[in-house]
Amino acid sequence: MGRLDGKVAVVTGAAGVLCSVMTESLLRDGAKVVLADLNEDHAKVLQKTLAGQGLGETLALGVNVLERGSLEVARDATLAKWGRIDILVNGAGGNHPKGTCPAEQFVEGTKLEDSFFGLDLAGFEFVNKLNFIGSLLPAQVFCQAMLKTGGSVINISSMSATQPLTKVAAYSAAKAAIDNFTRWLAVHLAPANIRVNAIAPGFFITQQNRFLMLEQDGKTLTARGQKVINKTPMHRFGDPKDLCGALTYLVSDEASFVTGVVIPVDGGFLAYSGV
Repeated sequence: MGRLDGKVAVVTGAAGVLCSVMTESLLRDGAKVVLADLNEDHAKVLQKTLAGQGLGETLALGVNVLERGSLEVARDATLAKWGRIDILVNGAGGNHPKGTCPAEQFVEGTKLEDSFFGLDLAGFEFVNKLNFIGSLLPAQVFCQAMLKTGGSVINISSMSATQPLTKVAAYSAAKAAIDNFTRWLAVHLAPANIRVNAIAPGFFITQQNRFLMLEQDGKTLTARGQKVINKTPMHRFGDPKDLCGALTYLVSDEASFVTGVVIPVDGGFLAYSGV
């Protein structure tokens, strides 16, 4: 018996680097999983890969987390197939270069276009919508299916929510909003037995941050990447599998009295002042 036998989970951004591993973990623990991704082809490739490992209880769907209609179609398809939804993992998100300041600080000689003053508003809005609204809307839609049975929502936070990182202004603001929203929604839905928690990953290499952490050869650390390693007491980037223990705990019945918390999985990054 798996710890999540009988549970149905929806994972947004399921085909991503981190979420694909978390999806596999949910399946191995006995859950049935909806692979919800903006790119349906990527979701189907993941579905085929998982089936090849004997993990066939999946439904691959193309879903835009910023469009309510798309989310409602996915919710209804899930209910039609399995009759319930117990878990929502709001994995869709990430950073984008257009929401990033090239300059870490504004010092003498800094070009305006490389600083806060040159930050692209459209890029800032995109990153905020993707991370914050892209978690709020799925919660509105999928949690309706949990009102009678209860359930669990997992949001994805970041180190930058607590210690805002230079350059990533939009991402830091969006993830800080996620922390606040997690606590707010946990209180709001507690009487319905819907628990809402978040995982705050440390530094993992993804498609969105690769250009900040690694040089073009994919191996050499950038100056920023070296700073991250220096401030991480375990002196390494996270492996996606490092997230699975916290995820399984939070969505399992073992955490039935846990709601409104943000759990860092960061190799000690938040605990270390750098000195």
